[in-house]
Amino acid sequence: MTEEKSMISALSGTMRGTGMLQPEEVAAMMRLHGLGWGAKRLAREFGCSRNTARRYVRAGGAIAYRQPERRSAFDGLDDWLRERFFRHDGNADVIRQELASEHGIVIGLRSVELKVRPWRRELLARKRATVRFETPPGRQLQIDFGETRVWIGDERLRVYLFVATLGYSRRLHIRASLRQGQADWFAGMEGAFLRFGGVPAEILLDNAKALVEHHDATTREVRFNGRLHAFARYWGFAPRACAPYRARTKGKDERGVGYVKKNAVAGRRFANWAMFEAHLDQWTREIADRRVHGTTGVAPSERFAGEAEALRPLGGRAPFGQLRDLVRKVQADCAIDLDTNSYSVPWRLIGESVQIVVLGGRVVVRHAGQVVADHPLCAGRRQRIVDRSHLAGVVGGPAANGPSLAGLPTPLPDLLRPLAEYEAVAGGAW
Repeated sequence: MTEEKSMISALSGTMRGTGMLQPEEVAAMMRLHGLGWGAKRLAREFGCSRNTARRYVRAGGAIAYRQPERRSAFDGLDDWLRERFFRHDGNADVIRQELASEHGIVIGLRSVELKVRPWRRELLARKRATVRFETPPGRQLQIDFGETRVWIGDERLRVYLFVATLGYSRRLHIRASLRQGQADWFAGMEGAFLRFGGVPAEILLDNAKALVEHHDATTREVRFNGRLHAFARYWGFAPRACAPYRARTKGKDERGVGYVKKNAVAGRRFANWAMFEAHLDQWTREIADRRVHGTTGVAPSERFAGEAEALRPLGGRAPFGQLRDLVRKVQADCAIDLDTNSYSVPWRLIGESVQIVVLGGRVVVRHAGQVVADHPLCAGRRQRIVDRSHLAGVVGGPAANGPSLAGLPTPLPDLLRPLAEYEAVAGGAW
């Protein structure tokens, strides 16, 4: 008995000062209490208060710690918080604002971030998750633009690559351009129709501003551009927009864009634009169409044989003839800017807003309902297209009695008089 007592004392001595009593200490305390030790002596031996010793003695051993229940500002709002978290794509600050406006709960941003933190892993998984959706032959064409830089001659240009991918065969069509406007989208689609020899039932596209005016992420309500509707009716396909911020919805084309940039373009230089386009066409025929596709296990050109007949025939239709109708302000250099190029207009219209119509390879400028300039559309970049007659009367320009400015209303407004009249009033030339 003496030996057991000394062992218990040694045990309590080694554990004294460690704070909360461990299960071994409580068991030793119970054995000493069985030997007749009182609460005061036990408290002194184990370094705790007498009340703590009495509590252990009354309980007959260790007492399970009970976490006190604490009320939170978020009580009863778990379902609401979860719904708002996924609706707002994990934006805790928006949730904090709506807590104040809808529930009258004013709370710090950090508190909200800690509350929604357990759901962030699920949100990330949702964004990464992709369900493979296979379409039957002729059903769907996915389109997208990719941006890259390419050496053309001695200049490294920013180039936009239009890539169209047939959903069933995975056959590609590529078109390079220096812009990413609505006309380039339409030209890319028409090029795909000609290449594939037909039109698919639907085209899945991104939410580009040139094509989609509004797409509600919650209700999935889509409002397409009016010209896109006309283009779709003309060619007989149904446009579809992938979910906002869900580019993976059109995963076939997303991967196709990356494949083109990393394989067809990367590290190559071209003497001129024509050689660049010829390379893309050759690469598409000899590499992209003949490779064994990683998903289908068949070359796209072989699989296309079962899709060609399912496409809607072109029916000899001519190109849609995309019309661009724009408004620009005439700059101080007597020109308007269009796609990095400048086109001259009569100098008397400096500061005025004019209407620009681009159609059939021409740039037509109208003011007050009359044509004031007509230029051929420039295919290059950063070029200046000038009609010398537009500068007649400008200091340093053609003579004031030079070619007339066809299309300008006569007589001219008082504030648009020739400079010669102002020179006469001032008493000399400039």
